Amino acid sequence: MAVTIQSVASKKEKKQFLHLPWQIYRQDANWIPPLRQNQKELAGFAPHPFYKQAESQTFLAYQDGQPVGRISAIINHAHNQRHQEKRGFFGFFETIDDEKVACSLFEAAQNWLREKGMTTLRGPLNPSLNYECGLLVDGFDTAPLFMMTYNRPYYEKLILRAGFEKEIDLYAFWGHVDMIEKLDQKLFFIIEEAKKRFDIQLRRLDRKRFNKDVRLFLDIYNQSLVSTWGFVPMSEEEIDHTSHSLKHLIAPEMTSIAEIDGRPVGAMFGLLDYNPRIKNIDGRLFPTGFLKLLWNKKRIKKVRLISTNVIPEYQKWGVGLVLLSRLGPEIINWGIEEVEFSWVLENNTLSRKTLERGGAKQTKTYRVFHKDL
Repeated sequence: MAVTIQSVASKKEKKQFLHLPWQIYRQDANWIPPLRQNQKELAGFAPHPFYKQAESQTFLAYQDGQPVGRISAIINHAHNQRHQEKRGFFGFFETIDDEKVACSLFEAAQNWLREKGMTTLRGPLNPSLNYECGLLVDGFDTAPLFMMTYNRPYYEKLILRAGFEKEIDLYAFWGHVDMIEKLDQKLFFIIEEAKKRFDIQLRRLDRKRFNKDVRLFLDIYNQSLVSTWGFVPMSEEEIDHTSHSLKHLIAPEMTSIAEIDGRPVGAMFGLLDYNPRIKNIDGRLFPTGFLKLLWNKKRIKKVRLISTNVIPEYQKWGVGLVLLSRLGPEIINWGIEEVEFSWVLENNTLSRKTLERGGAKQTKTYRVFHKDL
């Protein structure tokens, strides 16, 4: 069957691009619809500060006049300036199980990127490592937690057949609250020694200075990941935008800030798993979806520990464990039953071994691919 590729430009094409996942996953119980407005922004169809330092072109694949696949070709100028590369990215990839459709989409994205002078291609990133990233290649038996990706199992096969190779894996680790009581006592020794050595003071995010503390989290995030694979700091405008979007979603109880001599040196925060509620409202926040999303947060019993960040000079001194120690009692008091630590780079040996030592189980693997152009 003939495949036609169309550059997305019209209002109708943008709507088809955004709505395609509902067709691809209509019989998949584990798929969670995206928050519609958020997806519109991240795809570049509504203002988002990421695109002040980036450009993209989206494409749709059609068969018999019906959309059957989509892709976004992305140039992140901030990444290329920081890493001295001419790298393009792909994201928002969705398709039926058809090699011709997938290869046609990748060919269109690659041609656009070549015309822009790019020499390599990496993905999937939606639209960068600071947002949703990676292709799920293992762990299809359960639904993803909040802000983690999900896709059909056949996507990996199609990406490999399009000439891509694995670049790096990202892991999600699962833990149950009962594991806290069974933790290795040596971990508690490390925590106490770190507290004494640096006189670490711990606190949660302060509602009275909510915006300032959310910015503090993101500033530490930027500082702590400077040497991390593929990392590009969030711009000031991205920090402000993310702070605003997370304001009503963050529960201060699921946060931890470490200070030494009054200076913030580490931060950790968890996001409650809103995904079952997002599925219930079908990704629509308005007119009443946001009320259903945020109502009685205490009923949510899963949390995703999304980020544990320590500034470079205090890394490898156990400060991350100290941050986590503050959350333990809060998690129990809240009634949280399950915790996911995600994501963790495969080359982050320290974090992986610490989680495994604490009894966490690796449950999902997300893969990033690359290809020379």
